[in-house]
Amino acid sequence: MRDLVKVYGREVRALDGVSLDVEEGAVHALLGPNGAGKTTLIRVITTQLKPSSGFARVFGYDVIKESSAVRELIGYVPQEMSLWSDLSGYENMLIYSKIYGVPRGVRSKKIEELLDFMGLSDASRRLVRTYSGGMIRRLEIAIALMRNPKLLILDEPTIGLDPGARSLVWDKISEFRRENGVTVFFATHYMDEADKYANYVTLLNQGKVVTHGTPSELKRLVEGNRVVIVFKGRVDGSKLSEIISGIHGVTISSFNDEYLDLVVSDIPTKLPAILEKIFSSGYSVSEVVIREATLDEVFIKLTGRRITEESGRVKEVVSVRKMIRRGG
Repeated sequence: MRDLVKVYGREVRALDGVSLDVEEGAVHALLGPNGAGKTTLIRVITTQLKPSSGFARVFGYDVIKESSAVRELIGYVPQEMSLWSDLSGYENMLIYSKIYGVPRGVRSKKIEELLDFMGLSDASRRLVRTYSGGMIRRLEIAIALMRNPKLLILDEPTIGLDPGARSLVWDKISEFRRENGVTVFFATHYMDEADKYANYVTLLNQGKVVTHGTPSELKRLVEGNRVVIVFKGRVDGSKLSEIISGIHGVTISSFNDEYLDLVVSDIPTKLPAILEKIFSSGYSVSEVVIREATLDEVFIKLTGRRITEESGRVKEVVSVRKMIRRGG
């Protein structure tokens, strides 16, 4: 994407000069509050909207001039409901298989394989309006995978789901990516989701890219993860800080003769080395306090806003999904 601008009604700049590269084979998160421009950007990439200016290419194909070629390469799960609630899961899959041009001779096998992969085989003959939110999302993802896309685009893939359902959805997405080498680009306002599953994160605010990098790189902008080590008795804090500062990825924030306050790039791998240095120096530890930095802190530092401060759109989508499950 280069210098993408999208203006609605001559005044509302939903996208304001977005330039961004999504790395092939990676999981890339577009993270920002509601109204940041995430859905507009995705609709441009998926050929649904024409930008006011700028351009976007998917595997070299222009999303405007070569939109048919782009659609052949992508699988897309929109934020809004994309299923018929009065049909079964299998019937929804069958309709989409015809829309996507899946050959008649392989349709049934392909549908059954994807339903099994997404854990929906037993529910495939039930009406979609009886499905839970997590089941609906998994069915939508199964449909998006029907053409073996090179790029899977997901707009708020787990919006409104409980933690267990969110985890199951991401387990399936991650498994498919590992097995097929697909690139995943997803929009979310869930910080933990971007942190846990994305190789790269782009922070978007008011239609502009705020910053971009790996989750670890971004969290270092707010001094990264903090580890406070409290000692039993007094120690030579100056000596210990010298010893520990030799560990790559560890920075001394402050110290005295009772504690060390450290900034640690990778706590699971660095903390054992830190403690080994302390114990080998003859000191005992009474407490270790770990505080991991969040992407929300990065966003606050760079924009003065919280990612989670606007919840109106989330409530709206969740409400619509509940109505659909009730048959409304």
